[in-house]
Amino acid sequence: MTVSPEAILVMAFGGAAASYGLGLVSAKARDVFAVVLTAVLLCLVALLYGRPAERVYCSDFLGLTLVLRTDALAWFFAISVSLVGWLSTVFSLSYVRAKGQVNFYYFALLLVNAAMLGIVFSGDLLSFYIFWETMSWAAYLLISYNRGRALSAGLKYIVMSIVGSCAMLVGLVSLYAGYNTLVISELAARIASGSTGPLLPVVTAFGVGFGIKSAIVPLHTWLPDAHSEAPSPFSAVLSGTLIKMGVYGFVLVMYAVVGVKLLLGLGAGWLRFHSVLCWVGAITMLVPTFIAVLQDDAKRLLAWSSIGQMGYIVLGIGIATSLGLGGALFHMFNHAVFKGLLFLAVGAVEYRTGGVRDLNELGGLIKRMPVTFACALVGGLGLIGVPLSSGFVSKWLIYKTLIAEGHPFLALAALVGTWGAVLYVYKLLHNIFLGQLPEKYRGVESAPVSMQFPLVVGALVTLLCGVLPGIPLRAVGAVVGSLGLEPARVTLAGFGPEVGPLNLVNICAAGIVAALLIVALLRGAATSRRVPQQDSYAAGAYVPVERYHYTVRFYDPLERAAGVYLRDRVDEFYSWLAGRATRVFDVLRRIYSGDVRDYVAYIVCLLAVLIVVQMVWWIW
Repeated sequence: MTVSPEAILVMAFGGAAASYGLGLVSAKARDVFAVVLTAVLLCLVALLYGRPAERVYCSDFLGLTLVLRTDALAWFFAISVSLVGWLSTVFSLSYVRAKGQVNFYYFALLLVNAAMLGIVFSGDLLSFYIFWETMSWAAYLLISYNRGRALSAGLKYIVMSIVGSCAMLVGLVSLYAGYNTLVISELAARIASGSTGPLLPVVTAFGVGFGIKSAIVPLHTWLPDAHSEAPSPFSAVLSGTLIKMGVYGFVLVMYAVVGVKLLLGLGAGWLRFHSVLCWVGAITMLVPTFIAVLQDDAKRLLAWSSIGQMGYIVLGIGIATSLGLGGALFHMFNHAVFKGLLFLAVGAVEYRTGGVRDLNELGGLIKRMPVTFACALVGGLGLIGVPLSSGFVSKWLIYKTLIAEGHPFLALAALVGTWGAVLYVYKLLHNIFLGQLPEKYRGVESAPVSMQFPLVVGALVTLLCGVLPGIPLRAVGAVVGSLGLEPARVTLAGFGPEVGPLNLVNICAAGIVAALLIVALLRGAATSRRVPQQDSYAAGAYVPVERYHYTVRFYDPLERAAGVYLRDRVDEFYSWLAGRATRVFDVLRRIYSGDVRDYVAYIVCLLAVLIVVQMVWWIW
C-alpha cells in the first residue's frame, strides 16, 4: 500500500473541517468519524516506517520551493502525535458530551493534531513555519475553550507564542539571506560547506521560539495556566505532544540543519550553545519539580511536572552524544504516553466528581475507580522512572551519559529531580485514590468505557516499552543514525555490554518471583480482618471522619521552609513588566484624542522642534 505525507495531511486537515460539518447533522456520526479518522491516521503514519522520501508539493510559492519529507525523525514524532491524538479523541467522547460548542471542540482538536503532523512532515522551513502558526492559533482556541479564567490563560499563551514566532521568523529570514534556500536538505548541505559565523545568533533565535513552546525555564510561564484551564483531553495533547514540537524544532535545527560537528563549535567555553542548553535543562528539571510538590490542584501539579520533565529532554539534546540524544528522544515518547495517561486519569476523576481537582478534597477513590487508579499508578511509576516502566530506560540512558561524559553536577541535578518526582507522584496518587473515601463520593461510579480504554492502552504501552525497550529503541536508533551519530546497539530486552548490560526481561522475571514470594508470605501470616473506615489512627490519635486521611497538607512543613524560594519569580517579573507597559501605553493612548485641533498642535510643535534642531546644527 502506497502512503504519502500529502495524503495524510489532506486527510487530517480535511477531516477536521468535515467533523464540524458532520456535527451539524448528527452528533453521533461526528463522534464516530473523529475516532475513526484519528485511528486511520495512526495506521497510515505507522505504515510510513522505514520509507524515507522527499517530494516537492509546490515548486513556486512566492519564489520558494515547498517540500514534504518523511524520514526517521519525522516518523518518530508523527507516531507520537498520532497515538496521543487518537487516545485523546476517544477519551473526549464522554468528557465533552455535556459541554457546549462540541463541534468547535472536535474541529480545533483535530486541527491541532493535523498541524503537528504538518510540522514534522515539513521538508522546508517555510512550510514548517506555516504549520507552526496553525498549531499555535488552534491551540489558543482550545486553551480558551472553557471561558472564564481560561481566556486569560489562552491570552498569556498566544502572546508568548507570538514572541516565539517572531524570534523564529528572524532566524528563518537570516538563513534565507545567508544561504538562499529554506529547503532543509539543501540548507544542511550549504551550511556544512560554509562559514559558521552567523549560525550562533540564528540558532539562538530559533532556540527562543522552540524554548517557549517547550516551556523551558525562563520561557515556561504560559504552561501552568494553560494546562489547568484547558479541557483535560486537550491537556493530554498539550503536554504529551504539543510542547514536544519545541523538542522537534531543537533537534531539527541543531542536528539536521546545523549538524553535530558545527553545533559543538557554536560559542566558546562555558558559553557554548549546547553547554548553555544543558544548564538550562538542569534548572528546568529542579525548580519546577519542587514547585509541583506544593500544588494542590491536580492539573496544575501535572503542568509543573511537565516543565520539570522537559528538563531531562533538553539536557539529553544539549549533551550532544549518541546516548544523550537517544535518551532524550526516548524520554520524549515516554513522556508523551505516561503524561497523557496521567492527565486523562485526572480528567476521569474530574468528570466523575463534578469537576473537583483539589487534592485536599479527594481521597479513597480506588474503591470507586480501580481501573483509573491502576493506570494512573503505571503512569506515575513511568514518570518517576521505576524499573519495568518505560521512563526507567530513558532516564537510565540520560544518567549514564552524564556520568560517562564527566558531568557530576548535571547528573546530581537529574537525580534530585527524580526525588522530587517521587514526592509529587506520591501526593497525586495518595490524595486522590488512597485514604478514606469521603461520604460525598460514595456514589461515584467508574469512568465510562470510552475513558477507561485510552487509560488502559497508555498503561500497556508504558509497561511494554519498559519490559521490551528494544522495540521503540530501534526507531530511536534510526533517528540518531540519520542525524550523524552512531546509534547504540540494542537488544529486544535492553542493551548489550557495549553500552552497559541491561536486560529488562530478566528484571521483570525477578520482580514476578519476588511478588509471588511476598504473596505467599502474606497468605501464611496471621489472618487479616476488615475494620470500619473510620477505625484509623495517626500517631496514636483517632482520625476524624471529615478528615479522610492524615496526609492532607502533608507537605506544609516543606512549604513553610522553602515556599518563599519556590515561587515562579519569572512569571512575577513578566507580570510586573506587563503592568509597567500597560501604564506607558495608557499614557501614549491619550495622545490620540480624536480632536483635529490637538493633531494640528502636535504638527506645529514638531515643526518648531525641527527648526530649533536645524538652527543649532548650523551654529555648530
